[in-house]
Amino acid sequence: MIKIHHLNNSRSHRVLWLLEELGVKYQLIKYQRDKITNLAPKELKEVHSLGKSPVLQNNDETIIESGAIVTYIIDQYADETFYPKFTDGDYYQYLQLMHYAEGSAIAPFILQLYMRFLGNNSEPLQPRIKSEIKKHLSYLANTLGSNDYFFRNQFSGVDIMLSFVIEAGKISGTLIPFPNLEALLKRYQNRVSYKKAIEVGGDYLLGK
Repeated sequence: MIKIHHLNNSRSHRVLWLLEELGVKYQLIKYQRDKITNLAPKELKEVHSLGKSPVLQNNDETIIESGAIVTYIIDQYADETFYPKFTDGDYYQYLQLMHYAEGSAIAPFILQLYMRFLGNNSEPLQPRIKSEIKKHLSYLANTLGSNDYFFRNQFSGVDIMLSFVIEAGKISGTLIPFPNLEALLKRYQNRVSYKKAIEVGGDYLLGK
């Protein structure tokens, strides 16, 4: 059985959401952030030297990184209607969006998060950060258009991965100009599997 090492209020939520969506049985090992530093506990380093979450263990395999874990779960447990075949013409569009979520799209939000620790010293960088956030949310809004979901207009791993970016936009107040992304986030949060992931994994502030 799959083991998921899960840190509260983290990207690990996406992994639980996917497992619940696909109906995969798994063992959940929970970790709590330090109340002062908000960092992961040292116990996670005993699972993987980086001390990060999520971590997936299955038999002799240990896999880190949300994108790799989501891909692994889909490859192993999803039926063929959930993701494109390698030979499909739009396969690389799917792959691009999967990687984009944890690459270019999330980068300015992470930078914005760490800039908080600099206080007023971060002001010279703020216009550039805000410009990058707007650029990426605009790209996502245009990619989604009037569709309900990002890829083939059906729910897929792309939605699981990009949800974190949209949630980051929501809590930072930058999602307001993009009503189709706001509506998409509500669709995500209304899914039974999304709610179940919060129920089993614990509070998820990014979902609010």
